[in-house]
Amino acid sequence: MKINQFAIAPMTLADEKKELLAIHFISQADLQLTSHRFLHRLLQQSFPEVTSTEAADGKLANLLAAQQLDARSLTEISADIQPLHILNLYLQLLGFEAGQDFQLDAPEKMAANVNLPKFDHDSLNNADLLHAWYQLLITHTTTGQTFLDQLASRGYYHRLQASVKLPQPLFFNGKAQPVFDTTQLIHEVVYVESSQDSDHDGLLDLLKVEITRPAESNLQPVPVLYTASPYNQGTNDAAGDALTHNVNVPLTEKPVTASTLSDTSKQPVQLPDPRVVNGHTDQADEIFGNSFDYSLNDYFLARGFAVVYAAGIGTKESDGLRTTGDPEETTSTIAIIEWLNGKRTAFTNRTANIAIDANWSNHHVAMTGRSYLGTLATAAATTGVDGLKTIICEAGISSWYDYYRENGLVIAPGGFPGEDADVLAEETFSRQQQAGDYSRVEQKWQRQLAAIKTGQDRDTGNYNDFWDVRNYRKNAKNIKADVMIVHGLNDWNVKPRNAEKLWRAISGLPINHKIILHQGPHIYINNFRSLDFTDMVNLWLSHELYDLDNHAEKILPDVLIQNNTQIESWQAYPDWGATSNPTAHYNLTTKGLSTETTSQETVQFDDQLDDSNFQQYAKNNAQWQQDLVKSQSPLAGHRQIFQAPAQTDTLVIDGCAKLHLSVASNQPIGLISTELVDLGSFKRLNPLPTTLARQAMVLGYHYRKEDLREFQLAKKATPYQLISKAHMNLQNRTSLTQVDTVKPGVTYPITLELQPTHYQLTAGHQLALIVYATDFGMTVRGNQKITYTLSLANSWLELPHL
Repeated sequence: MKINQFAIAPMTLADEKKELLAIHFISQADLQLTSHRFLHRLLQQSFPEVTSTEAADGKLANLLAAQQLDARSLTEISADIQPLHILNLYLQLLGFEAGQDFQLDAPEKMAANVNLPKFDHDSLNNADLLHAWYQLLITHTTTGQTFLDQLASRGYYHRLQASVKLPQPLFFNGKAQPVFDTTQLIHEVVYVESSQDSDHDGLLDLLKVEITRPAESNLQPVPVLYTASPYNQGTNDAAGDALTHNVNVPLTEKPVTASTLSDTSKQPVQLPDPRVVNGHTDQADEIFGNSFDYSLNDYFLARGFAVVYAAGIGTKESDGLRTTGDPEETTSTIAIIEWLNGKRTAFTNRTANIAIDANWSNHHVAMTGRSYLGTLATAAATTGVDGLKTIICEAGISSWYDYYRENGLVIAPGGFPGEDADVLAEETFSRQQQAGDYSRVEQKWQRQLAAIKTGQDRDTGNYNDFWDVRNYRKNAKNIKADVMIVHGLNDWNVKPRNAEKLWRAISGLPINHKIILHQGPHIYINNFRSLDFTDMVNLWLSHELYDLDNHAEKILPDVLIQNNTQIESWQAYPDWGATSNPTAHYNLTTKGLSTETTSQETVQFDDQLDDSNFQQYAKNNAQWQQDLVKSQSPLAGHRQIFQAPAQTDTLVIDGCAKLHLSVASNQPIGLISTELVDLGSFKRLNPLPTTLARQAMVLGYHYRKEDLREFQLAKKATPYQLISKAHMNLQNRTSLTQVDTVKPGVTYPITLELQPTHYQLTAGHQLALIVYATDFGMTVRGNQKITYTLSLANSWLELPHL
């Protein structure tokens, strides 16, 4: 087991003593004790669930300081306290088992896997013990949290607050501590008036907001974690499924155009006047029960942060219509921030016009969430809205075109063939779930849905005005908030390009920006054992929202990437996909990928399958993917595979590979797809993290719990691993916004930029490039009689690497 910690703030011994005194873990009187009695005191404090010295001594007797020497006995003898003794106790308190996880005669060997204190001499004094216990408190246990967090969940602060007035907030090692009472949380609802009328009823839209905040916020303002979740008020799954598009349709020829964008600009809309305020109050009219569950937000409630959820326009008990990512949705997203920042009106209910202020907010807001939630955080940041101090964007979309389209093709997010902007709008239009409300807007909604369907243009897949206004990266220059991006390198839902292009767009801005890349698909990582992600976010948010000078911007690595070759391994880098990376050049030849020889030959593949195979792959995309990679499969002749020799050393691919092809189609249409794969029978990381322990991470005292998870090596070898992929409509070979003719039999040069990655190809593994047309998991499936010819003399692969 290896525990990687990147959120430890370095401290001097004087600072360590000051902080231990501040949380009453030690007293000035303790520092005058003999080293043995001081150790006894430190050990007692490590068991906050007991209330007597005798009970604590019973716990101490179960810890071994050395063979045949338990912790209680160590505190009662006159022999020197040795580093060996403390390291053994340290590891046991963290949850490691003596004799199994480590050996009592050599605990220092664990230093490569866990943060251990270092000592300069063999006989330890009180200063050494103080330092050791400070390090213990900030070190992660085997259950994925710091020892101090674990003590808090066992009642340390709760017991202490019965006799001591602790400051709120309280910080330790630069991170907020759980000293707020989660048994007294306030749950209330308000309705924010937005500056839009998206359902055209002559009234500004009211947006439902659900607030959970510590009771202490009535006495002093607290910062806010805001999650804009269109799923928060429910989803119309059956209606969305019914609207899903058929992808077994042919690729069709598109009209030639120099630009798929129009020159027209949207005219300003005359908005209704704001509602007349009939009075003010500090008391909400409405409460709520269970809310949208995101354990990272829950974790911060005990640490002095409020949590706010809003589903936005077109959701249950809010006004407006769904739009799937356009400026109207951005407007509704930032309206909540403006209210939290004291610059917008909210009401206690939808009819009385009694205004209520967020006087419990300190006007410092962070946006959190994954997928659509992280997407709206990015959208909000690009407005430069005041009060938004930072976003933590997990698996967020930075351009909706890159989610539903690619290079002139209709492309599905992985696992959802046939989904599109209209399907997502229907699924999240939760106003539909209240019959009375829906009856008033049904006709408007059907017109809106039809407009989305027309605008998204599944016929051509072009980048048009509809998609252009949903490209947040165009406005990245407006971002004032600091940005933390979290993304999976194997996320084929929101593909890594969304993170990489945003990362590039903000790299030159005068903001702090960080990116964390994990080996998972479309998942959260706040409950991983191997990484102190929650601590990293705590350090970040304590700095951003409480203005704590904890140097988070310097301590946290700019780029943090999980290793794909071994478990529990994370590495910091200065950048991801830097343009200065060297590039390896591989020629496509009839014998494979070569760095030395070239080929003058041409090769072909046919895209049309027999009906039985087509039907099988349409129903089973996973089988298609497996057969695509196999050397002997029904897809032989329907793709070309180019293999490089097995690696003799490690190759670290970093950034966007580029494939240059000379290709001809025998039809006036064509599409090219490509995959980069790692071949070889090896044990690789499982595609999803394993649940190590149920409900093992405790988010606060007598509070919610979270499962502990981690990526594990597969028990069986697998034949390949997908590294990256790309797709292109041959009519968009010149540029994204230009559509050209494809003349049958004419060879055209194209350049395909593959999805960005960071991938270690180790010795024995074999790099392979697959070139094909129909992607059964993502493109349309026309099963058309199209033959593609590749001229290898002018075809090569550029591979950026470290």
